[in-house]
Amino acid sequence: MASSERSALLTYRLCGGSGEEERGRERARGRASAAAAPRKLPTFLGVVVPTLLSMFSVVLFLRLGFVVGHAGLYQALAMFAVAYFIIGMTVLSVCAIATNGALDAGGAYYMISRALGPEFGGSIGIMFFLANVCGSALYVLGLVEAVVDSFGIPPGQKVGSGVHVLPQSYWYELLYGTVLLALCLLVCLVGASIYAKATFLIFLIVAGVLGTILVSFFATRPIGVPIRLPHFNGSETENGSFTGFSLATLRDNLGGGYAVDYTTGQMMSFSSVFAVMFNGCTGIMAGSNMSGDLKRPSYSIPRGTISAVLFTYLIYNLLAFLMCATCNRTLLQKDYGFLRDISIFPPLVTVGIYAATLSAAMSNLIGASRILYALARDDLFGRALALAKKTSASGNPVMAVILSWLVVQLVLFSGKLNTIAGVVTTFFLLVYATVNLACLALEWASAPNFRPTFRYFTWHTCLLGIAGCCVMMFLISPVSASASLGFLLLLLLALHYLSPSSTWGYISQALIFHQVRKYLLMLDVRKDHVKFWRPQMLLMVQNPRSSARLIDFVNDLKKSGLYVLGHVELQDLDTLPSDPLQPQQDSWLSLVDKLNVKAFVSLTLAPSVRHGVRQLLFTSGLGGMRPNTLVLGFYDDAAPQDGLARHPAFTSTREEVPLGFPPLREPTAPKLLSAREYVGIVADALKMLRNVLLARQLESLDKAWELRRAASPPPTIHVWPVNLLRPDSARYADTCSLFLLQMACVLNMARAWRRARLRLFLCVEAGAMPHAQEEKLRQLLKDLRIQAQIQLVPWDAVTRLHWQTRQGPPGGPAGEEEEEEEEAVNFPANATQVSDEYVCAANKLVLEQSPAPAVRFLYLPRPPADTSLYPLYLHQLELLTRGLGPTVLVHGVSAVTSTQL
Repeated sequence: MASSERSALLTYRLCGGSGEEERGRERARGRASAAAAPRKLPTFLGVVVPTLLSMFSVVLFLRLGFVVGHAGLYQALAMFAVAYFIIGMTVLSVCAIATNGALDAGGAYYMISRALGPEFGGSIGIMFFLANVCGSALYVLGLVEAVVDSFGIPPGQKVGSGVHVLPQSYWYELLYGTVLLALCLLVCLVGASIYAKATFLIFLIVAGVLGTILVSFFATRPIGVPIRLPHFNGSETENGSFTGFSLATLRDNLGGGYAVDYTTGQMMSFSSVFAVMFNGCTGIMAGSNMSGDLKRPSYSIPRGTISAVLFTYLIYNLLAFLMCATCNRTLLQKDYGFLRDISIFPPLVTVGIYAATLSAAMSNLIGASRILYALARDDLFGRALALAKKTSASGNPVMAVILSWLVVQLVLFSGKLNTIAGVVTTFFLLVYATVNLACLALEWASAPNFRPTFRYFTWHTCLLGIAGCCVMMFLISPVSASASLGFLLLLLLALHYLSPSSTWGYISQALIFHQVRKYLLMLDVRKDHVKFWRPQMLLMVQNPRSSARLIDFVNDLKKSGLYVLGHVELQDLDTLPSDPLQPQQDSWLSLVDKLNVKAFVSLTLAPSVRHGVRQLLFTSGLGGMRPNTLVLGFYDDAAPQDGLARHPAFTSTREEVPLGFPPLREPTAPKLLSAREYVGIVADALKMLRNVLLARQLESLDKAWELRRAASPPPTIHVWPVNLLRPDSARYADTCSLFLLQMACVLNMARAWRRARLRLFLCVEAGAMPHAQEEKLRQLLKDLRIQAQIQLVPWDAVTRLHWQTRQGPPGGPAGEEEEEEEEAVNFPANATQVSDEYVCAANKLVLEQSPAPAVRFLYLPRPPADTSLYPLYLHQLELLTRGLGPTVLVHGVSAVTSTQL
């Protein structure tokens, strides 16, 4: 029992077994994972440094002047406020999820997949992979731009001089980018650990460059900066100015001044400039991505990430103000590398730009490969990502690195940094929106195990983060946003239907539970109306091996109603060490999945089948969703047949029937249920105001052949809405007859049975004005909107056999009629009132109606009040349905039809 009750969450420390076993598992995990190093990074080195390096890269050194030059100070500050509002809300959500349990390596993908389940996790994992890929390409293009700016032959010159020796053109720059990307690939394949160790050194270089830039604004004297721009017939030169601190320069740069971007030839706008600027804010997940290497992830991630975000926000605003106060608009817009031109030590700025951009490019390439490897290892996409699982002897996912490098190489063909900036921003905004969605879903689901130690978030902050991300996505590029969302939805659907089940937990189940509970409370049975009645079935199954087609048939008959498969196990829990039903539950659920029926499973222990059915009738369902109809297989002496092995759900696959159900009862073995107990179950259900259906020979119904055969006429459903065992009280419009008619109509409305035709049989006697009865019945069908063919069936010869067993002819004195009517109400199915000869004649009458139908619906009489007559009652039901093929006996106690709108 203890092992079955052990929670997966407790195995982390409490249930780890012996120390040697725990150490063995740790060693196995170390061999299987690239992150085999122990958790040792503190907050600063593990979170603050990676986050700052990811955010201080291309935008800080090569595009911040571009942003301020086009947008002006006011709009630039507004852009920073909007961007940091979005990432601020996202950081709160990241911190909440990160402090809700032990984190493993994987960063955002790990958090989203384990929080939202495999569908969202896999689809967002792909989007996050693409975001990192495009981000790596963006940083490589930024590095190419910096290299060409330093060593490229000036536009309009054919031969360079000095250090300016690199030709400039689209193909040359693509070549430079390919070489730099190959260098990144080499480091990721061979020296990823060296890069990780050098992170702090790169951070020191970037910090030194940043300090130099800040000092340069104060120490550099006003200078003019010539800017050589490419032109269609060579090049042209413009003059930018570093004026030093000047109130006039600040005034000129306060408002927006959007112009044409000289690298792409496109007119800039608020959204396009924001797309470029936002790439400087996309590094907030860098600390979370180090979760597998941190000493205390739940402590370090919130503090380190928030500190880094606040610091970068202050630096961006400070630099924006300094640039607007010291540089004219031409310098800001046209010279991407002006920080080097105005620096007191230009070589250091150059080194800083190279180090920051190369570091960011490698970081994104490594991040993309790790996400791809995690996706492949989780088997969410099956064979599509099987190649990415391969690792080196040291655990480095080399194939994932190579695949990521190939995708980055394809993105490099875009050619310019500003071209892909919008795409990168869209991908990151989509990932951030999903992180907020994960936190929002966990909060709304009210799961007891969602107890983050970081409490500075609410569902309002999550909702604001989602709204901000979505608004900016569509503001930047409606086409890219729509395409990304469409691709995300396709991935969601594909993973929902194709991916294997996981043990991570599904947030959808928690949300569904939360909403279903709420709606079940709202589903008030006192507000039920006959117009909206639907069958809610409880099908009792002794052994599914002999009931596969019956289970499928009742699934067609439920009409979007509740469907419960019930089973009674004849055992006493007092004599057992544990509940025997728990191991069986998985077999029943697998059966439901295999047969593709929308059913619940309800199993119970009882001393007898009758007591077990009573329990299920009393306890199955919840609130307004409770079974109102009991379905039983027919009680006869037919040998049980194994229909499960012949069912298309199993014969269409190579695998054998894997379900752990017992073998069928031998024909000579005694039954677990007596005839008296069987009829007692029917009587109990009617006393509890449940409708009853008895299904006979449904296992012989080959639905696929009956409904898809090309023969004409189409298959039929025969309906006999008259009590054939009580010809003296036959009616066509009582509650039971209308319920029977409704059941036949419901079956005909099922998608698989729409081709079938209803045929309604009207039993008439000579001199009873059959055409008038037919017209009344036709009008009733019209009022009920039921399309059925009415067929008149003379049954004088059959009823004559009934009256011959009576003391007098029909139509006696009034007092006798009233007495019969009273008897019909209290004992409407008294089996002593008809003879076996009459029942056989009624059976023959039903059987003679051709062509043979796919299924017949017959009126089920109420069991007699005298329990000693139960065996005779069942015997006459057996005579009535003998040889009829698939037959359903129906007794309804519910008013189910309505002629009103």
